[in-house]
Amino acid sequence: MKRYKYIMLGLITSAFLTGCSESFLELESKTQETIDTYFTTDEHIQEAVVAAYDPLHWPDWAMSQYNPVNIMSDIMADDIWVGGADKTDNQYWHLMMNYEALPTNCMTGLWTVAYSGIKRSNDILTYIGWAGDNLTAKNATYYEAQARVLRVFYYNWLWKFWGNIPYYETNLTSPYLAEQLSADDVYNNIILDLEGAIALDAFPMKETSNNYGRVTKAMAYMLYAEIVMYQNDESRYPKALQYMKEIVDSGSYSLVGDYTGIFKESGEWSTESIFEVNYKDDNAARSWNSPLVAGGTVLPRLISPSGWADGTDGHDNGWGFCPVRTETYTRYSNNDTRRGATCWDAASAGSYNARYQDTGFFLEKYVAQTGGNADQIADGDLNYNNNLRIYRYSETLLNAAELIVRGAGSGDAKGYLNQVRKRAGLTTELEATIDNIIEERHLEFVGEGKRYWDLIRTGKAATVLVPDSYGYRTHSWTTSKKYLPIPQSEIDAAQGTLTQNNY
Repeated sequence: MKRYKYIMLGLITSAFLTGCSESFLELESKTQETIDTYFTTDEHIQEAVVAAYDPLHWPDWAMSQYNPVNIMSDIMADDIWVGGADKTDNQYWHLMMNYEALPTNCMTGLWTVAYSGIKRSNDILTYIGWAGDNLTAKNATYYEAQARVLRVFYYNWLWKFWGNIPYYETNLTSPYLAEQLSADDVYNNIILDLEGAIALDAFPMKETSNNYGRVTKAMAYMLYAEIVMYQNDESRYPKALQYMKEIVDSGSYSLVGDYTGIFKESGEWSTESIFEVNYKDDNAARSWNSPLVAGGTVLPRLISPSGWADGTDGHDNGWGFCPVRTETYTRYSNNDTRRGATCWDAASAGSYNARYQDTGFFLEKYVAQTGGNADQIADGDLNYNNNLRIYRYSETLLNAAELIVRGAGSGDAKGYLNQVRKRAGLTTELEATIDNIIEERHLEFVGEGKRYWDLIRTGKAATVLVPDSYGYRTHSWTTSKKYLPIPQSEIDAAQGTLTQNNY
């Protein structure tokens, strides 16, 4: 059972919630107080800050779609199939995997979730102005910094998946239309916003256990490096390298000795963890009718084998999505501890109902572990306790190595690379080349939503993401497929102000 406190996301005013109707989530004002008078105290602005974290949980299952961001990225890469019953099951996943997503059949849920997070982040900045002297300067700065980093985090989802998106830093009023910016202009805005948030110097490098899940300096630094490196913005590489070195030199983080334990419940918020999205099964009340209630995650059920006998090999059954490709398993050397920790060989451990694209391998990092939903009180499918790992210290080391090789500054790039390899049980040292570093990232982060973006930013996507020998992927990735089509519902609602992406 998790012993640290969670940022509980839900016990806030109903003004922040959509789709939740439980009585314990609804606060009725005894004085009919309005928003502009309610959000003028430190206590109430803290509620707004908590609300801005809430949409981090929603891609898991919200807006009637499964959109876990790590999986939605990886099915477009080369490590994981989509699976399910057939290619019409979660059809928009299969369309994304084959680079044929349609505006009328695409990932609409994540679009809505991200803009909900942006709206809530913007709210905080408005409320700080309303509070005036009711907030100390220190607290006002801390709340502002959190809001701005979260806003960039949500925009980062939109920017990477859709590129050319509406951008605003003050919430819209009727008719709720915002200018659509080019992907490059979106980048310029979010990187300046993030630089401004970091300059406020309001975060600790690492949080204490009662605040695990809040933004830290290290999390903001990792977000900065991710965005800058994806944009290939060489002018900011030195700053990104500086931030990676600050994380390393702080001594606040280190690689855990055993890779196989990182994704267990006991491995959450380890010395390696820089940022995670908290999920819990302890008294978790999330249900199909109330999917936005804070609680557990459905991801383990989604990606585990169908018809598996619960408890066999320490795993529970699932719905048969996202089998790991055979090529992913064979890519690891026999003595690489990441292989077993990443690829669960279910076919050798028991029996199940093989579904579409079955390989026998499932993503051990997030599959349903027996007992992982034992303490929920609502729906076992939705309430597993697996935290979603966003940034780990191993990525800090590999970022630093890559930035050094790319000329951002001096440092022991080879040492950083081989620290990661040594932890995986590999004794052969490699030279720090771009290809070696990218391949190490490939082995290190299967199922963590890194691979697809690495292939795009390094120019490898067009040669790697090509039709396969099984007939599952029949289209090749091209630069015209870099961005998903904007959901048609958003095009229609925009009254002619949105231009559709190529698709």
